[in-house]
Amino acid sequence: MPTAFGDTVIHNIARPSQEQETALLPYHSNPQETELQNLPHITEQLEEQFVFGEIDQGTNTEQLEARPPPLNLDIQHSSNEVDNSLPSPSSSSTSSQMGRKSEKPRRQNSDRPPSTSIGGQNGHASGSMDSHLESRRKHPSLESPTAASQTAHLISRDSFSLDEKPPLTPVSKGTDTSFFDLPRQDRRNFLLLVLLYFLQGIPMGLATGSVPFLLKSHLSYGQIGVFSLASYPYSLKLLWSPIVDAVWSPKLGRRKSWILPIQTFSGLGMIYLGGRIKDMMISAGANDGSGVWSFTGWWFFLVFLCATQDIAVDGWALTLLSLPNISYASTAQTVGLTAGHFLSYTVFLAFNSPEFANRWFRSTPSEVGVMTLGGYLTFAGWAYLIVTVGLAMLKREEKTKEKDSVMEVYRSMIGILKLKNVQSIIIVHLIAKIGFQANDGVTNLKLLDKGFSQEDLALTVLIDFPFEISLGYYAGRWSTAYPAMHVWCWAFIGRLFAAVIAQGVVMIFPKDGVQTWYLLTVIASHIFSTFTNTVMFVAISAFHAKISDPLIGGTYMTLLATVSNLGGTFPRIFTLKLVDYFTIATCHPPLEPPKDLSTLKGDLITTPFSCALEAQKHRCLDGAGTCDISRDGYYITNVICVVVGVVTFWGYIRPAALKLQGLPLRAWRLVDPDTR
Repeated sequence: MPTAFGDTVIHNIARPSQEQETALLPYHSNPQETELQNLPHITEQLEEQFVFGEIDQGTNTEQLEARPPPLNLDIQHSSNEVDNSLPSPSSSSTSSQMGRKSEKPRRQNSDRPPSTSIGGQNGHASGSMDSHLESRRKHPSLESPTAASQTAHLISRDSFSLDEKPPLTPVSKGTDTSFFDLPRQDRRNFLLLVLLYFLQGIPMGLATGSVPFLLKSHLSYGQIGVFSLASYPYSLKLLWSPIVDAVWSPKLGRRKSWILPIQTFSGLGMIYLGGRIKDMMISAGANDGSGVWSFTGWWFFLVFLCATQDIAVDGWALTLLSLPNISYASTAQTVGLTAGHFLSYTVFLAFNSPEFANRWFRSTPSEVGVMTLGGYLTFAGWAYLIVTVGLAMLKREEKTKEKDSVMEVYRSMIGILKLKNVQSIIIVHLIAKIGFQANDGVTNLKLLDKGFSQEDLALTVLIDFPFEISLGYYAGRWSTAYPAMHVWCWAFIGRLFAAVIAQGVVMIFPKDGVQTWYLLTVIASHIFSTFTNTVMFVAISAFHAKISDPLIGGTYMTLLATVSNLGGTFPRIFTLKLVDYFTIATCHPPLEPPKDLSTLKGDLITTPFSCALEAQKHRCLDGAGTCDISRDGYYITNVICVVVGVVTFWGYIRPAALKLQGLPLRAWRLVDPDTR
């Protein structure tokens, strides 16, 4: 690290209950004589503090007069310390005793001024943004050798040179650890996290997957956009996450105090909805979809319970797994949520499809599937209750006495939001998913509109599932071995390509119905889209787990995850409404009215009218009319989304993401570690 004299800085590595070790970090000295062999391995997670020695007036000026002009080093001195970064010619010619010595770490007195960090605002380290070495200035002991004396000793060496390039700071590389290489306790806790996230995926798979498909025959795209508001608790959980982080019972544990009752209420709620869901769906589609708001409210409450559970599980994940394997928390989240979503989306849609049931399970055809939505909700509710009882009896949470008031946690949350680095990642999250909105929210619905059957869609997602699980696992390993945000950026580009490919697949839909070649094309497109989506999710979750402060882990992780979810949910309703807005369709009366009008499901169509909305389309078809789409709003909306995604990615998202990746961990902390 460069100093005002172009040479070295003395760093004392402060470790509790251990002697401090002094390591020399040469800057302009000969690389062959670099003294880094005894430098301990430093991990950002342990936040070991480096003590920066002051430069005083004990420097031998004769040794410094021949040196080049000093380099500027930005050091903030405390108010009661002498600012003598440059020695005076009249300084004492007596140098301090040379050499390195060890001493016991001194406890900082309360009457001393607070320590001052070296570097830029918000914890930015000076020099390379990718450096894993952090320098933190504390009050040096009077018994320690001064920086100036040791600097003078080093530059007096014959081997000292200003002509050599400075040696690179050693950077620890990520490890690629498989699941079976994890410690036994980490493997058990990993499986527990997978189970808890799996439970969250069950109602979320229904709310974001199956139910919109079941509503598609009754509601327009814009009205389905209203139902998408049911997923908003995941984007608003930041508002009550401090309560979950601060209020808990010492008898149950910090996280189980919330997980147990929330899962109980969720199970009972799903059992209640299971007995009434059929009538509620009929009411939602009645009167041109006017009942969709009350139907959305019930699902909003169920997702609210899941979001609250997610807060507790996210915070627990930071302590269940050891620090070297903390990135596996994102893998557990991916595998668990994906499996739960798969069960509620793919498996349920398949067994709910009459065509699928008649083809594989029945000899006598029926108009209903093997499994109804009400029956599935009841089954899931009882599964929730059984797992909750097992968790209460078989898993003990590590006891902790740390307990903050709710207001303290809210203050911590506000403090996190004030960090400029956090503000940058919030902006990235809010705009990052705009480019994929039409593909994620409309493509599958548009395939159903074109004539793609529910059975074929279930088969597509079924084949996609093993790819999603396996790729989620490997994405977690990639995010450990490589910088997480680099992986995220590559997946971002791939996801934009996936949106373009998906539009092309919809455009070539065969007029004579789905054939084998087209089904395989849809499956391949879906796998590629899911792959990029999964890699992005795992990579950003791993980055969140790395930068979150464990002392306020629940709040920190929830804040980042909430903003990420909000970036995917708030544009959805506008995207779906844009599809309706740009769509132009006209209902034409039949050329020859049917002779038996009693066979019609509605009134006979006699005059043309717009059939862009779902209710108007049903009216047209029920009255023997033909709905002719002259302009499909899906294509226009998807192009707009992709263009916005490309511009924002190259203009802001990518530079900001790579910059955030290079920041040291203390740039994400609220307070200095020595004040905790």
